[in-house]
Amino acid sequence: MNELIKELCIITENGNIFDTGEYVIPLYQRAFAWEDKQIAQLVEDIGDASEDAPYYLGTLIVSREKDQYEVVDGQQRLTALYLLLNCLGEDVKNTLTFACREKSNYTLRNIKEFVQEDSGKLAADLIETSITRGLEVITEMIPKDEEKRFAFLNKLRKNLKRVVLYRIEVPKNTDLNRYFEIMNTRGEQLEQHDILKAKLMSYLPDRADQVAFAKIWEACSDMTGYVQMHFISKNNTVRDRLFECNWDKMPPEEWDRYRIAFRNISSEREGCKIQELIDPYFNKQEDDGYTDDDIRVRFESVIEFPFFLIHTLKVLIRNQNIHHMEGDDQPIIAKLMDDKKLVKTFDQVIENGITEAGRISENKSRLAQFSKDFIICLLRTRFLFDKYIIKREYANENSDGDWSLKSLHVSGRNSQKNPYYRNTWFLRFREWDTDRKNDRRTKTNIMIQSALRVSYTSPKVMHWITELMYWLSDSDRKSDDLANYYTVAEHVAQQAVKEDFFDVCKEGLFAMGVNTPHIVFNYLDYLLWNQNKKKYDAFVFEYRNSVEHWYPRNPSEGTFEQWKDGVDRFGNLCIIQRSVNSKFSNMSPEAKKSTFTEMIAKGSLKLRLMHDMTEGYDGKSASQYWKEKAFSDHEKMMIAVLKDACGIDAEFG
Repeated sequence: MNELIKELCIITENGNIFDTGEYVIPLYQRAFAWEDKQIAQLVEDIGDASEDAPYYLGTLIVSREKDQYEVVDGQQRLTALYLLLNCLGEDVKNTLTFACREKSNYTLRNIKEFVQEDSGKLAADLIETSITRGLEVITEMIPKDEEKRFAFLNKLRKNLKRVVLYRIEVPKNTDLNRYFEIMNTRGEQLEQHDILKAKLMSYLPDRADQVAFAKIWEACSDMTGYVQMHFISKNNTVRDRLFECNWDKMPPEEWDRYRIAFRNISSEREGCKIQELIDPYFNKQEDDGYTDDDIRVRFESVIEFPFFLIHTLKVLIRNQNIHHMEGDDQPIIAKLMDDKKLVKTFDQVIENGITEAGRISENKSRLAQFSKDFIICLLRTRFLFDKYIIKREYANENSDGDWSLKSLHVSGRNSQKNPYYRNTWFLRFREWDTDRKNDRRTKTNIMIQSALRVSYTSPKVMHWITELMYWLSDSDRKSDDLANYYTVAEHVAQQAVKEDFFDVCKEGLFAMGVNTPHIVFNYLDYLLWNQNKKKYDAFVFEYRNSVEHWYPRNPSEGTFEQWKDGVDRFGNLCIIQRSVNSKFSNMSPEAKKSTFTEMIAKGSLKLRLMHDMTEGYDGKSASQYWKEKAFSDHEKMMIAVLKDACGIDAEFG
């Protein structure tokens, strides 16, 4: 690890974090000001830490003078940890002080009296109430049961290394007031991806390599808009060098071209290295481009940068055939993507990974090559991501945004170039009726990707993005193959439906109830849309995240009979927006049909079909007939559609 970055365990074999030096909170910092919810969140985070991996608690930015550390950023968290360790009965040295704040220091020096509720002899006018209030909150939250309390303490201990804090020293001669002003204005604390950037850059001894790395990282870290627009230079020199004159070509694979691209370039926007953050000219350009009609737009990514880093790492592992030193049966990284374990994830690959050239961590040269390979992969993957993975596009007065799949283009020449956006191209070479066919294929890609997006709301399980990026980054891929790009996303959906639905529901009994995976409903809606695009032209995938019963599990008292044996069957289930849930749940099918007509007309396509089939028949009420026959007919039809798409024998049961 970089010598300016140190990983600190909260409790060590012979003491704790406050044995690692004297920490001084300077006068330009606030006194302890965390509110109850922030203190509670810290305690909860520690309690929720994984049993099998370190938990990253945050960063502490310091300026070092011998064994004394002036705390530039992170003092609220550090003070809260000081209180927590005292409440847990740890032997904590008085190595935390506030410059020129006697109340705070007096309270900290006498903290044991407050913990033992023996503060009656202390001077009331010298007590800092924000600190004593913090002690009260922590005391209420830490486990009272001895076994649970011991388990909580274990999560802080070095031998288990479950909860860690990174201490980062600013370089010598840093203007601390300037640095603090910028950090305070931005309201940011260095995150794991900042630490990862510093580590990867530390493997590059050459200044020109570091500059190229930092510029690419900074451009990719802004997940809004398109990555080309995040490279700022006079006369668009960098954009032209990286993406050619129309800014639409895949970035190069050769590292020397990046060194050349950033040679003698003075950027208007600096990176987030500490030296750069304190630059008085630090600025951020906001430029999201224009549509064909010169209407201002903004594009929003479906994932944040830390998760994009993990997707890119997986692409690099696949492209370079990086495998575990102990054999292929050892996974190089976990399948679940966890931004809290970002640094650990990269460490696993660096420490255990082997390429055709040998072990990554074997020497400085291979570590440097890994950094170069990763940053090139990051930019190339981001270029593909922007072009072929859906975004939310906000134009005019539309506050909700629309799903979008567009590519960046330019008009004008030289320094007068302006960006605009058109539907991404999914056509074969010399294909006729190009615009109409491309619009249809763009729409199909948007629909299947948005179906996946609303099904997997947690970025930790958005593996569909990784699969698409694998396919796009395949060096043997031909441009004509893009016409079938949508089938890659379809395959991801089909596999999920097979594994999480058909393989679970045995003997034709599809009765998972509210546990039915959302992808089953959304992929079914995609298939229904695909069967009749003209009829369902206005249908869009939204965050319908509540599985409900059309015929209710618990009918409103005294209105109609309860249904026990089939209420959880797939034919009786629908997916709706959670905001409708409380009103929707206990009503009869007839009442839902009449009450929620407008919502159903804009809702899931399966729900619309259920609505249409809810009719009385042969003297029976709509609810009664639904329960006895209609739901079963509907289920057979829907299961047949899913089985046909998934390549499963369509015979029901």
